[in-house]
Amino acid sequence: MAKKAFEQFELKKIHVAGKFTMNPVELHEYIDFEVKRVYYITSPEGPTGAHCHKKEEEFFILVSGSCTAVIDRGNGLEELPMQAPSSALYVQNYVWHHFKDFSDDAVLLALSSTNYNPNRSDYIEDYDEYLKVRDEKLSIS
Repeated sequence: MAKKAFEQFELKKIHVAGKFTMNPVELHEYIDFEVKRVYYITSPEGPTGAHCHKKEEEFFILVSGSCTAVIDRGNGLEELPMQAPSSALYVQNYVWHHFKDFSDDAVLLALSSTNYNPNRSDYIEDYDEYLKVRDEKLSIS
């Protein structure tokens, strides 16, 4: 897999007539990091916190519902609509991101390259601070 700072995916879909539709996710096709943590967002009441990580990489899968990803991968802020169950995003470190406009039934699954650290030393949560380091730190391919 060619690693990019940010990539949006349409997941595979297999329909078994009269039974179900399945979206298989072979992780090696999308990410090249070891998954150390899995979490998911449900019952959204507003946007998630906007930030970037200095080390952490994440792979987001919208399992149910819809939302909008807001990212800056070196081109300024962009909004990307997501629809379940086939929308997925890879977010490298130093890619600014957050999610908003969640539908009531949204479930956003995240696979992370790091374990959670409550001191938040891996985060940049001020956009102006992020802009000062973005071009130096973000390797855009």
